[in-house]
Amino acid sequence: MIVRQDVNQIATWLAYAQRAPEQAQREWSDTGVALLPLGSRFEVARLPERLVLAAVCTTAPQAVAVLLGRALNGPVIYDNLAMGGTYYALMRPRAERAWTHQAVAPCLGAGSYLGVPRIGRTEPPGTYWVVPPRFEGDLCEPETVEALISFGLGVHQEAQR
Repeated sequence: MIVRQDVNQIATWLAYAQRAPEQAQREWSDTGVALLPLGSRFEVARLPERLVLAAVCTTAPQAVAVLLGRALNGPVIYDNLAMGGTYYALMRPRAERAWTHQAVAPCLGAGSYLGVPRIGRTEPPGTYWVVPPRFEGDLCEPETVEALISFGLGVHQEAQR
């Protein structure tokens, strides 16, 4: 059983994605969202809303959160300001392994940045955690995220027939 860690420990772990972690803390305090570089601590899969909703077979926000938490076993951010609704699954860096779904759900790593909401921001408006991290280093496994994408694509293609 995983015990939820203190939110300050989790926030500190996330903030250290930056060279100046105090900058992330300031951004969370000032705006509720910190711009963090990707690639060293974690990468993200940018998942279109239609793909996620097809994969979890529901549009009910609470059900989506529960099902994503179960399916991915790691943190997920939702941004309703970008591209009509986008989910970001935070993943372990893949160590140069190929990403199967780059054209549909790109993996963003080194050279990219993500707006990461402060811990505790779990509902709209703006960017928020659909599935918040439970402990330092809590990340989705890339293979699990790829499986969700494949399933969502299959459901979406079947619905188009």
